[in-house]
Amino acid sequence: MKIVFFGTPEFAVYSLEKIYNSSHEVLAVVTAPDTEKGRGLKVSYSAVKQFAIERGINILQPENLKDEALINDLRLLNADIFVVVAFRILPEEVYSIPQYGSFNLHASVLPKYRGAAPIQWALINGETETGVTTFKIEKKVDTGNIYLQRLIKIDKVDDFGSLHDKLALIGREAVLETINLIESGNFNLLPQDNSLASPAPKITKEICQIDWEKPATDIHNLIRGLSPHPAAFFDYNGKVFKVFKSEIHSGKALKPGEVFYSQSEFIVGCQQSSLKITELQQEGKKKLKIEEFLRGFRN
Repeated sequence: MKIVFFGTPEFAVYSLEKIYNSSHEVLAVVTAPDTEKGRGLKVSYSAVKQFAIERGINILQPENLKDEALINDLRLLNADIFVVVAFRILPEEVYSIPQYGSFNLHASVLPKYRGAAPIQWALINGETETGVTTFKIEKKVDTGNIYLQRLIKIDKVDDFGSLHDKLALIGREAVLETINLIESGNFNLLPQDNSLASPAPKITKEICQIDWEKPATDIHNLIRGLSPHPAAFFDYNGKVFKVFKSEIHSGKALKPGEVFYSQSEFIVGCQQSSLKITELQQEGKKKLKIEEFLRGFRN
């Protein structure tokens, strides 16, 4: 199969590498435009572009996915299928170009967690299971008919970072299997049950701020879902603290937002129980384990 791959972050590279090392041909990658970062405005480009440069794969970086020049370039490639992993929403003018259309890898068991942040919301909502879905791209976002799904358990110690990597690994297998199914013609598309749909909206700063009036379990799951980035945070004595790891603590009765700390513990009261913070970062300083943090902490 001749493939054009659409993707941007490291999550997408897992699948791109799997396809590249298979019997299929990657004609080109489509990825985000370069950006300028830092004080020196150093040019930065996506993980997918880095992979493509190292292997001499043709790279397209459109600002506008409806641009006629892009659409003409994609048509001239004469791909059999477009594969999309962690990319922008494709317009119909693009996803309908190939003979076999386009499919997307989504990091949830659709129709649950449709949207930009499925991994984060599965953790924030305390799910014990999640997975990946490959589906045929249609007009409405994340609603297309399903090629296949793969499920995994969410461990209690999982956070966004660890679950991201697990899903990227099973996702790359699902992507290659889907390409092989389409090539063989031996598949049945399964429609999504829209009545079971749930949202996974983009993570905003407001979502990241901890509300100590909520139960400790909810706050602990929020921390898991946002660690290591962008990270849940709270204000204490005029300073911002990002929290990366925590534990439910029931041994000390504290009011919501009330802080207790010693040489080895930093505990904050919640609506139900308390939360023991085990890894955090004060603004302007390094991320630290709690024991190391407390050695230099001044209230």
